[in-house]
Amino acid sequence: MTSSARLAIVIAIAASFAAGHAAAQSLDYATYKAKVEPIFLKKREGHARCVVCHANAGNAFRLQPLAPGATNWTEEESRKNFEAVSKLVFSTNLMSSPLLKHPLAGTAGGDDFHSGGRQFQSQSDPDWKAIADWARGSK
Repeated sequence: MTSSARLAIVIAIAASFAAGHAAAQSLDYATYKAKVEPIFLKKREGHARCVVCHANAGNAFRLQPLAPGATNWTEEESRKNFEAVSKLVFSTNLMSSPLLKHPLAGTAGGDDFHSGGRQFQSQSDPDWKAIADWARGSK
C-alpha cells in the first residue's frame, strides 16, 4: 500500500469519527432529559419499561440502572445515558438510527428484531415522534 493510500485511509477514518462526534454534539441535552429520557421510564401496555432491560445491558443501548426506590436518574446518570443514547442517532440518515429503528414495528420502517417487542407501532406514536424530533435537533 502506498503512503498516499494510507494517508487517504487515515483521513477517511478521522472524517468519519469527526462526523459522528459532531452529530452527538448537535443533540440537545436539555431536550433529551425533558422529552426523551422519560420515555425510557414509561410503562407501555404489553411491554416492560426500556430501563428494565437496558439498565447495564450488554448492548449499545445501555442505560444506567435506577437506584433502589428511585423513579428518575441523577444528573450524572442522565448525562451518561445521554452519551450512550446519542451514539445511537445517525444524523446523516435518521431512519438508520438504531434508537429510532430498533423499537419500531417493521410495517412502520423498523428492523426485524427487538427482544422487547415493538414499542412503537407507527411513526405517529407521540413517544416515537418525540425521540425523532430530538434526533433531528429540535429543542
